[in-house]
This record gives sequence, structure tokens and C-alpha cells, in this order.
Amino acid sequence: MSWAGKILRVNLTAGTVTSEPLRMDWAKLYLGSRGLATKYLVEEIDAKVDPLSIDNKIIWATGPLTGTMASTGGRYTVVTKGPLTGAIACSNSGGYWGAELKMAGWDMVIFEGASAKPVYLSIEDDKAELKDAAHLWGKSVWETEGIIKKGHQDPLVRVSSIGLAGENKVLFAAVVNDLHRAAGRSGVGAVMGSKNLKAIAVRGTKGVGNIANPKEFMRVTYEKKKILQDNAVTGAGLPTYGTQVLMSVINEMGALPTRNHQDVAFEGAKDIGAEAMATPRATDGKKPLVTNQACFGCTIACGRIQKIDQNHFTVDNKPQYWGASGGLEYEAAWALGAANGVKDLDALQYANVLCNEQGMDPITFGATIGAVMELYQMGILTKEQLGIDAQFGSAQALAHFAEITAKGEGFGIEIGQGSKRLCTKYGHPELSMSVKGQEFPAYDSRGIQGMGLTYATSNRGACHLRSYTVASEVLGIPVKTDPLVADGKPELVMAFQDATAAFDSAGICIFTSFAWGLADVQPQVAAACGEEFTLENLSMIGERIWNMERDFNNRAGFTSKDDTLPPRLLNEPAKTGPAKGLVSKLPEMLPKYYDIRGWDGDGQLKAATRERLGL
Repeated sequence: MSWAGKILRVNLTAGTVTSEPLRMDWAKLYLGSRGLATKYLVEEIDAKVDPLSIDNKIIWATGPLTGTMASTGGRYTVVTKGPLTGAIACSNSGGYWGAELKMAGWDMVIFEGASAKPVYLSIEDDKAELKDAAHLWGKSVWETEGIIKKGHQDPLVRVSSIGLAGENKVLFAAVVNDLHRAAGRSGVGAVMGSKNLKAIAVRGTKGVGNIANPKEFMRVTYEKKKILQDNAVTGAGLPTYGTQVLMSVINEMGALPTRNHQDVAFEGAKDIGAEAMATPRATDGKKPLVTNQACFGCTIACGRIQKIDQNHFTVDNKPQYWGASGGLEYEAAWALGAANGVKDLDALQYANVLCNEQGMDPITFGATIGAVMELYQMGILTKEQLGIDAQFGSAQALAHFAEITAKGEGFGIEIGQGSKRLCTKYGHPELSMSVKGQEFPAYDSRGIQGMGLTYATSNRGACHLRSYTVASEVLGIPVKTDPLVADGKPELVMAFQDATAAFDSAGICIFTSFAWGLADVQPQVAAACGEEFTLENLSMIGERIWNMERDFNNRAGFTSKDDTLPPRLLNEPAKTGPAKGLVSKLPEMLPKYYDIRGWDGDGQLKAATRERLGL
């Protein structure tokens, strides 16, 4: 039935590692990965637990399609209570680690308690044990992966680990695998660091069996791969340009947040987008973009591999950064660039490389720098405090802040708390462009109205990956809707949220949804897991997962008052572009959204909704 049927439970306090059977009754209700891991978490921890305390738990989980021949079946999730937000945290990553765990015979790994000293978990098929990590503590993600592979004398070991950011409990620390793929948001790496857990090293040689209907699975996955290949986005746009293809598109429609959302278009967008990455630099005549790259089982290959000019000020005396490395995605390029007014592409890549090397979320990091630069612009923060002149547009300041935040030095310690805590400390909480403490990604909700509702209601704080209405409002997928109107957006957001929960829980990449609908995922899940996974059932699973996450947040203390946006987006109209004169229409959309969700006016699940979804 495509699940391995086993989970590892690791008690870090006791130093024990035990196997237990997967709860198949839960698997049939929550599928896997995001949904199933969240079910385990919410059943096992108090919703009000301190995220960095010994009582929080953290789970690595695969889906039933992870490790199979389904396209993009390499995804895994890390689920915990997030320290950045205090809400449910579920961060998704690609690469090869998730498939390796599945091929070792495990659906998920649950960590509880905390170790008295640094450790890492070694998994070799059925053999799993905690090992001393004293020699790894203080090392970067890159160093950690190399040392573990050498120690195991196996270059095919896959490693999921934290760098200095996780060790220092930076509240937006990421968990990184395969050097530059990350479970990036909400601070999951800080939880890992709080438990003295440095890494999980996995080697799996069993493969993935238990497919319910192998012949049908082979047929339907081939059919669906052809759809991805023939689609303009997944078959051409993403392989050629990566997610950076969006930079010019979003900028031209007046929805590219710039200088901490003071503006909705960036005059330097052309210098930091996909075209710039593919154009030879004036300085050395070489293209920043080296090649594209795919994760396990992926037929899209949207990943970027990039090189910095060796004479650039950030690396001219740092040869360790001269090689090709994980390149800029659209969200990172925006957060490190437009959000701060910086148009130096090599400086953006340098900051991005440091985020990969030491395990930081570039979205929250970059957006927090935008807030720092606005506070500096206002005269509230000074050069003496920051250690550098921090005007908007300063590539030098961006690079400096990336270095000191990664190392946990000086003002970098304050940056490591995220924009909500930093702006509150300095008397201007309204300057934090965040929801529930998590910073916005690269879409201004005055120019793309559905994204405002998406941000406000996202269970893990502001996030585009929980409901990517940009697909409909900008790209016309699956249908074109007007980005400047509120009408119909509550229904659109709910549909995207529920479908995304199902995609994530299956163990596949959300980028497939540019070409696939749930009707394309369903026959793959049914062939792998059983005929009971009908389209109606899969749709309900997505809705059940969304409401389970919401219920956890309600019990953690979140209310309808947290489903809001910063005053800037609600009160300050866009200055230019198609959305000129508009603010977010969230107050118009939110009551309708609550109603169709089956929630009361306070954003709590109604009894009838609980009963219908079995919650």
C-alpha cells in the first residue's frame, strides 16, 4: 500500500531508538507527510507548549508517493510547533533525503525529549542508532554533510542537518539536506538545535514496494509525466528559467513588494531576475547561472546552480565560495533583493549561499533586513548599533547582515529573532511585514488580492505555498481570475488550501499543480495506496488536514484577531501600477471565508464541521 508501515521513535533524553508500526487508521484519514505527521504531533503535544522546550516534538515524514516513480516523489516534511510563530510548523523539502528515508523502510521519524549533548541519528535500513556529534557541533551544513559521509565511508548517505543558525536557535533556522535543499520556514531548525540534534544521516537500499496496483501505477504515472512535459510552465518555463521567471512578471503587474512594502515595483528587478542570471556579467564575461538541477524523481528540474564572480567584494578573499552552489529561487531573490532595494545579483547569491551553508530561511532573513533598513531610514537604528551604514539598496549591508546573523554575532543576534520581535523592541511593530510572526513572501496583497487572504489565514503564518492563488490570478491556472478584485477569492483560497494539503501529504512537489489538478493526483494515489482514495475522499483529506492545523492553532491561543495583515497593506494604497490606489480588501473577504470554511465568527471550527470531517 505504498507506505513502509513503520516509524522510528527517538527519545533523545533517554537515548533510545525504537520501531513501531504506522497507525494505518490515521494514514487512511491523513494520507502521509504533512497530514499524517501533523496528526501525530497534535495528538502527542500540548498546543500551548514552548516550542524550544523539551516537551515539544519534531517529526520528519514522507508521503506514500515519496520514493516511488511518481514525478517529484522526493519530498519530505518537518513538522513541529514553530518558534518563530508559536503556530503549527510544517516545512517541506526536496532533494534526495526523503526518498532515502523511504527506501530505508521508514515512513517517519519522531524525536521527543532533548539530548544532554550533541548527537546525530544514523539510519542504515533497519539499523538506527544515536551517535555522538561533538565533532559536528559548530560546523556548517556543508561541513557536517562531508564529515558524516567520510565517517560512514559512503558518499551515498543522505544528510538532513542544521548549521550555526539552528545551533544558535535563530528563530528562522532551517533544516537543510543535500547541501542546498531546505525545509526552510518557521524555525524548524531552531527546534532541532534546542534538542542538541545536529543531523539525521540515512542510507536506504530496500527501495519502495507495497504498491497496491503496480501495473496501473506505472501506467498512470507515465501518463501524468507526459502532462507535466507538455505544460508551458512545468515543461518549459520552470526548467529554463526556474522560479525566477516570475520576477519581471510580478514586477510589471505592480505586485513586487519593495523596500519593506513601501512600494509595489522595483526599478532593479531586471538586474536580479531570470534574464540577468542567464546573461554574461560585464565584470568577468561569465553567466551567473551554471545549470539547472532536479530533485529525486523530478521531471521538471526547476533548481538553479549558480556561481559568484570571484572578484566580487563578497568573495574576493574567500575562495571557499568560488565554486558552483545552490542558486537563487524567486522568493530568495526577492527577499534579499527587492525587499531591501538591493540590485547586486552577486551580493544576493552570496547572502543566499550563507543561508544554505548555515541553515537560515532567506525569506524571513531578507524581509527582516527590509525592516531593519526602514528603521535605519527613520533614524531609530544607527550605524553604531548595526556596525554598518544600512541604507536601502546597500549590497554591503546585506552581505554584512548575512554574515553576522549566520554566526550569531553583534546585531545579528537581534536579526535572528525575526522582524516581529525586532520591530516591537524598537517601538514600531507595524513595520514587521508578517502574519502570526512569519514574514511575507514575494507578492504584494494590494496587487494580488487573493494572496492577502492567503497570508492572513495561513496556518503556519504568512506563506505562499499554502494557497498559491498567483497561479490563477496571474498565470490563469486552472482558470484566470482578476487579481484586483475580492469577489470569489474566499472560494479560490479555500480550494487552493485544501488541494495543497493533499499534494503535500502525498509526498509530491506543489509545482506539479501548475499542470495537475487533484484529479491527476488521485489515480496515482489510488494505484499506490488503494481504491478507497477516490477524488471525493482525497478532497476531504485535504480539508481535514487544513482544519486540524487550524484547530491546533486555536488551542495554542490564536484567534480571529491573528487573521490580519500589517496596517501598511490595509491602509496605505499602492502608489503605482495596475493596483494604484488599492489596499488589501481582506476585511471584505475574511467573513465570507469563515462562512464557507464552516467556522464561527471567531474563526473556530463549528461542531458540524468537526463532525463532518471526523475531527
